[in-house]
Amino acid sequence: MRKEIISMLKAYACIWSNQSAAEMVKFYKSVFRGAKVGQFSYWGKNPMGVKEGSVLTAHITILGQKLMLLNGFRKLPFNESISFVVPCKTQREIDTYWKKLTSAGGQAMQCGWLIDKYGVRWQIAPADFDKWNTTKNKAKKEVIMVELWKMKKLDLKKLKAAFDNA
Repeated sequence: MRKEIISMLKAYACIWSNQSAAEMVKFYKSVFRGAKVGQFSYWGKNPMGVKEGSVLTAHITILGQKLMLLNGFRKLPFNESISFVVPCKTQREIDTYWKKLTSAGGQAMQCGWLIDKYGVRWQIAPADFDKWNTTKNKAKKEVIMVELWKMKKLDLKKLKAAFDNA
């Protein structure tokens, strides 16, 4: 039975959390309704100088995606090469995630991107973005890109109107 369960698991991301794993789990649980906190593991004796008994990993499932937060033994910075996309069906969803993820030191970026207080990059995007971005209609694709670059937090109504009217 255990082998069957393991073989059914999908790939999941591991975020090197710079000694903030437990705090990050608590924060993300407050941001994403229905987030499920999973198992924690703890450091044993180790040659890296990490305090024995401190959190090593913390698991959380956000919007159906499992994440493992790892308290590594040295600080590593996040960068723009990896981000998490949160597809939103309504402006209210965009506004809610934007407000919560930029709170307490988060930073708004261009085109619906933001950096949360831990340095993790998020894209708070309309659920229709993939449809807009992959359209064969060149004029529609171009107008969406022009509109996106005018915004930090995305305005769903303006983007939809731009796409529909192009």
